[in-house]
Amino acid sequence: MIASLLFAAFALVAPAQADEASAETCLKTKIWEGYNSGWAVRTATNATLGQGEHRIYLVTLYAGTEYKIMVCGDDTAVNADIVLYDSLGNEVGRDSTKDREPVLLYKSGATDTFYIAVHATQTKDGTAKAGLATAVTYK
Repeated sequence: MIASLLFAAFALVAPAQADEASAETCLKTKIWEGYNSGWAVRTATNATLGQGEHRIYLVTLYAGTEYKIMVCGDDTAVNADIVLYDSLGNEVGRDSTKDREPVLLYKSGATDTFYIAVHATQTKDGTAKAGLATAVTYK
């Protein structure tokens, strides 16, 4: 009985769990839709982030190639952002949407190393972790 009450009390205050699987399913759908438009996958990954946290990914982008960087957030994510930096740390692209599925298009002028920063800008209650899946596609 006491264990049941403790479990019930914990369930009421426990923060929502990130759902990387639902974020990944969303991203896979977008990737498959992109194949019909000539996009191919360069890389895909996922992460669990709290509000205000970010993850940085290192990627080589090739001159003259078009890139589409996409993120899908789970139901806990309210706003996710993508920022692209060149090898010197200069911002070269940023999504301007306020949603959990940002997209950034970029055509590289030179082959170089770039940094993709994925931000969990806002979660539903501010303390929950969000599952975020990220893909870099190209054509």
